Amino acid sequence: MAELPLAPVKRIIKLSGAERVSEDAVESLRDAIEEFAEDLAASARAYARHAGRKTVKKEDVKAAR
Repeated sequence: MAELPLAPVKRIIKLSGAERVSEDAVESLRDAIEEFAEDLAASARAYARHAGRKTVKKEDVKAAR
């Protein structure tokens, strides 16, 4: 299930220099962003757990990147 709204994703594509963007392209990028974010969040959670914490911190996200 998609969580991110399409409008901000479309703005990201437009900011990259695209004049026109199809809705399929926006949806595809949204799906890719969400997949990446879920994987990154899971890795950050693992770093926090390894450190003995329940709270995911900025440093965990940075380490997961």
